[in-house]
Formats: sequence, C-alpha cells, structure tokens
Amino acid sequence: MFPHVREVEYVHDYVVRLRFNDGAEGEIDLEPELEGEVFGPLKDKELFRRFRVDPELQTLVWENDADLAPEFLYENMVVRA
Repeated sequence: MFPHVREVEYVHDYVVRLRFNDGAEGEIDLEPELEGEVFGPLKDKELFRRFRVDPELQTLVWENDADLAPEFLYENMVVRA
C-alpha cells in the first residue's frame, strides 16, 4: 500500500501533524527541508501555513506549487502517543 496524506494540521513553527490512509499519524518538522528556490519561500511562516492536501496528488502542497512526496513524509514523521 502506498501512503497517501488524508489530513494535515499546523502544530507550530514548521511542524505539521499528518494522518495517512492506513491510519498512521504523527508530526514532522519541515524546517530542514525549507531550502532552495521552491521550498525557501516557505520560511515565511504565513506562506508555510497556507498548505493543503491535494486530492489528486494525495500529499501536502503549497500555493507556490511546492509539494513533498507522501513517502518522504511517512518515513520521516515522528509518531506521538
């Protein structure tokens, strides 16, 4: 089964909480990923907070066309009890 993001919510700073199609959920701090032409602008927290789950890509996306592979998010999230 391929992981697909079903829900995402803002936690703080650059941390989001994710829920996947298999029921797994956890948090990921995306600050280390915010480099370069596409992701660098997301260091602006107002822009960062304007994310959504794209229904076609089934992952986290931003209005500047930045997106992260759901597999990356799944493998790097920290599961919280």
